[in-house]
Amino acid sequence: MTVSVEFFPPKDDAGEARLWEASSALETIAPDFISVTYGAGGSTRDRTIAITKEITKRTGRDTVAHLTCVGSTKDELLKILSQYRGAGIKSILALRGDPVGGPAATWVTTDGGFDHADQLVELAISQGGFEVGVAAFPDGHPASSRNSEKDIDVLIRKEQLGATFATTQFFFESSKWETLVAKLSARGSNLPIIAGILPITNVKQLNRMAELGGTPIPGNISKLFNEISEDPDAVRKAGVELATKLCEELIALKVPGLHFYTMNTAVATLEICQNLGLTKRG
Repeated sequence: MTVSVEFFPPKDDAGEARLWEASSALETIAPDFISVTYGAGGSTRDRTIAITKEITKRTGRDTVAHLTCVGSTKDELLKILSQYRGAGIKSILALRGDPVGGPAATWVTTDGGFDHADQLVELAISQGGFEVGVAAFPDGHPASSRNSEKDIDVLIRKEQLGATFATTQFFFESSKWETLVAKLSARGSNLPIIAGILPITNVKQLNRMAELGGTPIPGNISKLFNEISEDPDAVRKAGVELATKLCEELIALKVPGLHFYTMNTAVATLEICQNLGLTKRG
């Protein structure tokens, strides 16, 4: 089973310092790979490229660089892939991405660009030398109106085009991951579905991310965190307990990997990994 972490590009020097502090602390779990996101609307594309290069250089660990359709022509995407290749980056997470304004905003096609992640998969594979991953949605993709069969069709097409792994949006019920994997398996898919885990440390941040990504928060979890939202320590402890339980259930289900959305902090992810016996793996 792999263990991996995700960062987002910082907006300023102080944010960058926090990222490197978190990255250093998370070395105790010896992550199998580190991924770096784009901002909404592709707004941090250049910083994503720079930070991914620097992480690769500093840690020597495999990095997965995000690539989205937002605001880029095919030629620009080819240039980004070339920059990644030059930095020694061998893995790409191919995503449609959110339009400027977030997932609920109207999608605007970039002239000379792409509208769907499968086109990115095909492009990256055509360049050779890249392992390509994609996104999966245990709670259903908002754009498909949570039509799980349509979501399965899309994942299988991406696998047929050459995608070799998928990482999920964060979710809260292991049964959702289990159902997604069972449906893929029934269709003959061998695509490993890595589980995306969000350690909850901030209730406003949780609600914002759930709204943007269209992830439903179960009522009991929403009630719990709303009741303790003004107590940061209680929120972190409850978040660690919740994520630990989810990870234990997923491990029992033979999940191929756990991918932690760190939000550029290390404490909660480290506590979860300590609870699971996943520190000092290197």
